[in-house]
Amino acid sequence: MPLPADKEVSFRESVNLSCDLAMATLDIPEGMAKYIRNVNNVYQVRFPVKIKGEIETFIGWRAVHSDHKLPAKGGIRFAPNVNQDEVEALAALMSYKCSLVDVPFGGSKGGLLIDPKKYERDEMESITRRFAFELIQKDYIGSATNVPAPDMGTGQREMAWIVSTYAAHRPGDINHMGCVTGKPVSMGG
Repeated sequence: MPLPADKEVSFRESVNLSCDLAMATLDIPEGMAKYIRNVNNVYQVRFPVKIKGEIETFIGWRAVHSDHKLPAKGGIRFAPNVNQDEVEALAALMSYKCSLVDVPFGGSKGGLLIDPKKYERDEMESITRRFAFELIQKDYIGSATNVPAPDMGTGQREMAWIVSTYAAHRPGDINHMGCVTGKPVSMGG
């Protein structure tokens, strides 16, 4: 399975190649190996937010590599160069990490194409809450199904905004505080 030295591969292809090498050492039927390797689903969303009186459109993703065990778990990154390929690769790696050490989670990952340094705090709050809303309404955030965590460009502050957005849109969920990890300690983090 070696590639020619001049062949460029994407991050996702690199993860797939590593997975293929590992699968080749195991006695797994080819169909099952293909299933394990593939991302189950990816949600891509574009949404508008008014910033300084102008509408800006943002694009984000949430990938679920595996939901063989629930909830699926994985961070949300805010970065100016994040893309679907990267989100899928990181979701796969999250599945593999959890499975290898028998942690009972599936793998997921989210990304928002944004440079957080270019926005004020209140603008980041509006953008984060809108992204969270988009994910919540499609069930890509939930304490029993898909639990984000901080990653590059996000932290406790963003997780707190996501929790409160989730609670506002799922008022009947008594486990709403479990919809993300990495919250501030004051919020059960």
